[in-house]
Amino acid sequence: MGTSESAAAKVTIDPSFTVGPVRRRTFGAFVEHLGRCVYTGIFEPEHATADEDGFRTDVLELTRELGVSTVRYPGGNFVSGYRWEDGVGPVEQRPARLDLAWHSTDPNLVGVDEFAKWSAKAGVETMMAVNLGTRGAQEALDLLEYCNVDGGTAFSDQRKANGADSGYGIKMWCLGNEMDGPWQIGHKNALEYGRLAADTARGMRMIDPDLELVACGSSGPTMPTFGEWERVVLTETYDLVDLVSAHQYFEDFGDLQEHLAAGHKMDSFIRDIVSHIDHVKSVKKSDKQVNISFDEWNVWHMSRGESKAPSGQDWPVAPVLLEDIYTVADAVVVGDLLITLLRNTDRVHSASLAQLVNVIAPIMTEPGGRAWKQTTFHPFALTSRHAAGTVLQLAVESPLVSGGKTADFTALSAVATLDADNGEAVVFAVNRSATDALTLDAAVAGLGNVKVIEAITYANKDPYWQATADDSTSVLPAQNVSVKADGGRLTAELPAVSWSMIRLALES
Repeated sequence: MGTSESAAAKVTIDPSFTVGPVRRRTFGAFVEHLGRCVYTGIFEPEHATADEDGFRTDVLELTRELGVSTVRYPGGNFVSGYRWEDGVGPVEQRPARLDLAWHSTDPNLVGVDEFAKWSAKAGVETMMAVNLGTRGAQEALDLLEYCNVDGGTAFSDQRKANGADSGYGIKMWCLGNEMDGPWQIGHKNALEYGRLAADTARGMRMIDPDLELVACGSSGPTMPTFGEWERVVLTETYDLVDLVSAHQYFEDFGDLQEHLAAGHKMDSFIRDIVSHIDHVKSVKKSDKQVNISFDEWNVWHMSRGESKAPSGQDWPVAPVLLEDIYTVADAVVVGDLLITLLRNTDRVHSASLAQLVNVIAPIMTEPGGRAWKQTTFHPFALTSRHAAGTVLQLAVESPLVSGGKTADFTALSAVATLDADNGEAVVFAVNRSATDALTLDAAVAGLGNVKVIEAITYANKDPYWQATADDSTSVLPAQNVSVKADGGRLTAELPAVSWSMIRLALES
């Protein structure tokens, strides 16, 4: 792309070409017992806004505004050493335990019952993970009985005695976490894990055949196990699970253009996972379709000091860990990653932004103090609020850009959704160029007569601006006055390093 004038990207939007439904579960998040996500994050009984159960209502309000649909709990690496029984019953009788994953102490003040209460207040669906690291099928069955059986059994009656008369009806269950990772407590090879996951899934389905079960995929696309792990695990579990997990994080190493390639890389990763799933489906000659739960994704600057776990003799409670402060550029990347997830809605049936509060999160808090929105809050909240109906398959012609390691990816990343019931279409677009503006020229005649309801862009002259507790509002999504719809064409100027949302009313 040249620098003298903005290049043009051409898009055709036609409702005849669809990808699949907008899935509410795409807008999931993640709460792990890690750092300050739980303690002084969602839970702080001494806080001025705390409710009768000790939950920060300022965080609950922001969670609802963020538009989160599902929340994965309680990990993450944490779950591979977790004894769920420690977190139920009278709080004063609960044991404090060493959390080996994050070199911390967990006081177990929040457990299954507390999280179920929090989920109900936040209006989110719980996605529960079971420990297949230090534990196995029996403990998973015990937890399922505790959570979902209404009564008349030992664990369900224990839950009733602990104050929850009816079961929680949790449908989504993760069969462990990142079990190919050598950092994982109870790390296993693919065959060991696949057989354990199959045994666990088989038993869980004996209790409830309608559960939605997620097998662990490889921990990431750069893992030496990726691909072969999926083949072996799915060979053991294909007929017993519904989804396979995908995890991917992105970091800015000082090359902004490379950082903006994140959505392109996620798209490639998804295609690779699909090929591995469908290979097993073909070999098994199965009619069943396993899909993807992208249940950890985000920008995570993991090489920075705040991501380092404590070490030595101290085992602190809720230490400051992974508290990345995000830039406008990071928010643009998050917006692009959401666009990518929506573009693949035919195969990505669930996703979880990792994480929700304080830990690489869109929401930040001070212990005893303020809560505020990070830059990444805005594209997530707006996409969750306005993406509805059907995802449309776009025809895109875009200039190409190249990062330091990634060559020739499109400057424009876009997706559109069509909510025919409400007569609205929405275009989400990211200009991935680090230097040049981009003109969006979209053919929208297939939608009929359209009128621009709202057009906003999130960008800043300094893409490295960060929100803080003292200033979280100087840079917000702002009206884009360049957007016009006329004669079957939609045009807009997209600044470099920007995320935009254009809402269109379909006029009869």
